[in-house]
Amino acid sequence: MFSKCCWCRSKSNNESMPTDAGKKCDTPNASKNNELPILDNVIRNAKSKSTSDGSDVKIEVSDNDDEVFCEGVGPAVKLADNLGTCRGHTPLPTWFRESSDVETADSEAPATPPATPVGKDELALRRHRLFSEIIDLTQHAAEHKVKFDPFGPVIAGGPDDSCLRSDLEELITRLESVTSRLEKVCLPIEHLLSNFRKTSTPEEINMSVQGFTDIIQGPLAQYLQISQQIGGDVGQHSQLVHNAFQMQLQYLTIASQSKQPSQPEIINLLKPTSDQISAIQDFREKNRTSKFFNHLSAVSESIPALGWVTVSPAPAPYVKEMNDAGQFYTNRVLKDWKEKDKKHVDWVKAWLQSLSQLQAFVKQHHTTGLIWAGKGTAAPPPPPPGCPPPPPVLDFSAAPSAGGDADRSALFAQINQGENITRNLKKVTSDMQSHKNTALREGPAPFKAPERAGGIGSGLDKPPNFVREGKKWLIEYQKGNHNLLVDNAEMNNVVYLFKCTDSTVVIKGKINSITLDSCKKTSVVFDSLVSSMEFINCQSVQMQVLGKVPTISIDKTDGCQMYLSPESLDVVIVSSKSSEMNVLVPKGNGDYTEYPVPEQYRTTVVPGQGLNTTIVENKG
Repeated sequence: MFSKCCWCRSKSNNESMPTDAGKKCDTPNASKNNELPILDNVIRNAKSKSTSDGSDVKIEVSDNDDEVFCEGVGPAVKLADNLGTCRGHTPLPTWFRESSDVETADSEAPATPPATPVGKDELALRRHRLFSEIIDLTQHAAEHKVKFDPFGPVIAGGPDDSCLRSDLEELITRLESVTSRLEKVCLPIEHLLSNFRKTSTPEEINMSVQGFTDIIQGPLAQYLQISQQIGGDVGQHSQLVHNAFQMQLQYLTIASQSKQPSQPEIINLLKPTSDQISAIQDFREKNRTSKFFNHLSAVSESIPALGWVTVSPAPAPYVKEMNDAGQFYTNRVLKDWKEKDKKHVDWVKAWLQSLSQLQAFVKQHHTTGLIWAGKGTAAPPPPPPGCPPPPPVLDFSAAPSAGGDADRSALFAQINQGENITRNLKKVTSDMQSHKNTALREGPAPFKAPERAGGIGSGLDKPPNFVREGKKWLIEYQKGNHNLLVDNAEMNNVVYLFKCTDSTVVIKGKINSITLDSCKKTSVVFDSLVSSMEFINCQSVQMQVLGKVPTISIDKTDGCQMYLSPESLDVVIVSSKSSEMNVLVPKGNGDYTEYPVPEQYRTTVVPGQGLNTTIVENKG
């Protein structure tokens, strides 16, 4: 009726399912040791029926049914062979055999199940599944006695409970030893960490303090080193600058560790820095006759940049303004020392770089003003160093008195010589007397200073130079070049012309300033300036502005022609020690009107008021 399942087809028909072959079913103890009473009842009914019928009944399945009924069916078994005892096969129970007792025993056709609503095929399949499960359970129960244990299944015939208990105790002992070792390792680490948190909790270095320290250790250190190489007043002045930066570093450190104090406390904290700035400026005023006066002035004019800590909300432009204030004197240092000693040029670069990095530092870390980032209270500034100890008192009583009396006696003896005191004097003869010798009446020749080798035209010819160094355009030693062009210049750029002869420079765009130094027959044409146009020690120079120029400065210059534009009529002209200066003002028709700059002045004394100076006009 049913086809064989997968397991049934893979095995031969003669192979039987494994059973308890080692056990005898007919022994008296067999029924006692059996732990499945339901199976015992089934076997008893089968024996009683077999004795009455005397024939074995086998159940076979047909091979011509669909294999769909094999799904979920356990391995097929030969029921008669597996349920038999050692002496023979045990017949099936009555409820599993054919429904009618009239069917002959030699009939090999399968018994017809009773007609039910479920259907004959489905009822036979259920009987087959049920009996297969009973056989599997019986087989596993006989061969294996499984006991649940947290450490794994215990198979019958293995170690007993005492062995498991000993293994469990050994495992617990090992776990305890591992735990004790971990405690010994972890406790010292926690102790050290707790001590580290208590003892070593220094505050991290603020980024602002670190940035200012980089300035001190970078360009400022280079400035100090070059200043010591120059020596003199510049070396002494640099030490005051170093002290001022150190005072500001202490102020920034306090600001990074404490909250903002009151205004009187801020003034007290700023006092050391303010005192150092005043000392730097006083040193310049006390050494106005020094040959390094321009060096001292360049630093003194720009050192107030350290006052950015009091400026808000934009301290960075203030630092830039102080840097520009000292640029006038740094240009003079370059003019005086560029061809004499290169150390002075490096000195100017180091100082300007220090101020430039200070501006970048303020813009990065304190864009809107000084930031008080800490939570503590501001500490008072360190006290100023005390006065040096007084010199030791001289002990005049320890000097020998005998030697002093002898010296005084010898002095009085020479004075009291009388006429003999003039014996050792030389006699003045007539040829030594100026009233008798007319040749002695001519005085010594007047002192005549040697000519300066660095004058215009006296220096050695050097190759022309046209280069841009950062914000400065350098145009040097140009001769007969009328095609010089400065293009793509920015507003903070500076153009510096040095010893150019018979040349023309055209500058496009708005820049900061232009300086002509020791130039001759040189012309400059530019659009607009932010600061000023300067002529220093020049001869026969010209300038023309197309836009606006606020100030024109002329110093030690002979011959200067200034062509103005309609937008620059409010220009301020400052001149000193110069001559042949003319200002050309534009007319409406494109022509110019020339106005000379006065060179002669008349000064009179006004009693009670001072001096009165007026211009002398030459009408002839």
